[in-house]
Amino acid sequence: MNNTTYQSNPILDKLPKHLKQYIKPQNYGDYTAIDQAVWRYVMRKNVAYLSRVAHGSYLDGLKKTGISIDHIPNMYGMNRILKDLGWAAVAVDGFIPPAAFMEFQAYNVLVIAADIRQLEHIAYTPAPDIIHEGAGHAPIIANPEYAEYLRRFGEIGCKAISSAKDFELYEAVRHLSIIKEAKGTDPIKITEAEEHIAVLQDNMGAPSEMALIRNLHWWTVEYGLIGPLDNPKIYGAGLLSSIGESAWCMTDQVKKIPYSIEAAHTSFDITKPQPQLFVTPDFAFLSQVLEDFANTMALRTGGLDGLKKLIASKELGTIELSTGLQISGHFCEVLEHRGKPIYFQTKGKSALAFREKELVGQDTHKHQTGFGSPLGRLKGINLAIENMSPRDLKAYDIYEGKQVSLHFEGGITVAGRIVTGTRNLQGKIILITFENCHVTHNGKTLFQAKGELYNMAIGEHIVSAFNGPADLESFDLMDHELSKTQTQEKDKNETRLELYYQQVREFREGKNTTISRNKVFKAVQENYALDWLLSVELYELAVANGDREFAKDIKIHLESVKGERPEVGHLIDDGLAEVERVYVS
Repeated sequence: MNNTTYQSNPILDKLPKHLKQYIKPQNYGDYTAIDQAVWRYVMRKNVAYLSRVAHGSYLDGLKKTGISIDHIPNMYGMNRILKDLGWAAVAVDGFIPPAAFMEFQAYNVLVIAADIRQLEHIAYTPAPDIIHEGAGHAPIIANPEYAEYLRRFGEIGCKAISSAKDFELYEAVRHLSIIKEAKGTDPIKITEAEEHIAVLQDNMGAPSEMALIRNLHWWTVEYGLIGPLDNPKIYGAGLLSSIGESAWCMTDQVKKIPYSIEAAHTSFDITKPQPQLFVTPDFAFLSQVLEDFANTMALRTGGLDGLKKLIASKELGTIELSTGLQISGHFCEVLEHRGKPIYFQTKGKSALAFREKELVGQDTHKHQTGFGSPLGRLKGINLAIENMSPRDLKAYDIYEGKQVSLHFEGGITVAGRIVTGTRNLQGKIILITFENCHVTHNGKTLFQAKGELYNMAIGEHIVSAFNGPADLESFDLMDHELSKTQTQEKDKNETRLELYYQQVREFREGKNTTISRNKVFKAVQENYALDWLLSVELYELAVANGDREFAKDIKIHLESVKGERPEVGHLIDDGLAEVERVYVS
């Protein structure tokens, strides 16, 4: 259980406690000067480029959300500004379950992984980090139309039903993200983790609702383009926060496809640049496709298929009957007749609710070992029980104190003495309570009372089936343990390099102008010959101060770094180009 404290606000106060378990403190002081330099490099390059290719809301959003180019954002400062937009932000524990991620969105809360990528992964990391979440997601929510799409997506997405394999894949991806960003991880372990994910992905079977809606999330919120097909702009956070892919995606090498519901059936590989992207004409169209997709979900279709999805998921879920009665639990069995469910069964703790509020006396203490009930109409009677008036019920001997045998279509029989009935606010009967009850299916016992009362759900149809409980207070959902950050002891060399980064930062910000930049540069040449970012920062200071000879020496050194490390050559070139764009042109 998470006992972490954090600074709350009116929006965060409304979060249910099971979401708060994923929140962890940002610990701003843990960011090193190298981390700050990584943030600054990415933001300077991105903002310069994105001002030309990003949706107009991006740059406006940077200002409105208070995100600085020069400093990693402080969550508390962001929250003060986001409050005016009706949103909030929290630091979370890296990858969190997709349903939880989306549920945060439904509460207008932006989840931000507080960690920042290593310098070695400056161009892209599959792990969530503050560059992706803070610089990618936050600015666009300043657009009210897009912000409402994001909230609505979360509201619908958290109800999507997963498969048992989805959770296994989530755990594998989370593990990879942790070890990949941890310093000193054995490359063999990373390869093994990647291979394990590949095997899981190749054996997922038919995609679940959660898998499909995650595809929609990926191709819009993460990797979406907007505008005309031949000249779109970027709005997806994954593109806005990737200094490599934001440029590559604008080339003809990346296929541009008109956005449609087909995106739900287009898978993605989180470890590679995307070969195609979807383009929406405007933000309103995103909401239209989302609603079209929601119409295909068990949330809105219910029925036998919806119940079977819940059984296959092996997760806590809910069905809602045509009377509005909601049954929450782990569904384990369904009996069917002519393509319709005639009896369902949960196992373990279950609860009954109406309009997302638990019914008095129908909690998990009452239903500790499961809940089962028939569905449908009584045999030979055209009027469903839920539509019977008090007079109709009496005519069919369905009233208090009566010993009855109710024969349902499909062979279910409920025999016992009626104790009472429970009605909803509209006066419809939603529950009938029996004593000495015996429930059978074609003679086979499904339930036999042993002194306890039996509650029979009333409902002709299942109108909805969705992930999670109807009433969040019915179940203990506190099952997340915060992951421990994998850290290694820093050696003296690493600590000294961080000190040099700090000195350069303080010089640039005017906090300590007595530092000798030449001495720092010589130390880099002698002891950190393969580090490139600090030299780029020194080059910026040299150019800004008109010290041409010093700038020339640094440039020569960086050419030697490119020779030793060709994989960072484009990063060096881009860094130098940005300096010259700002100070020379």
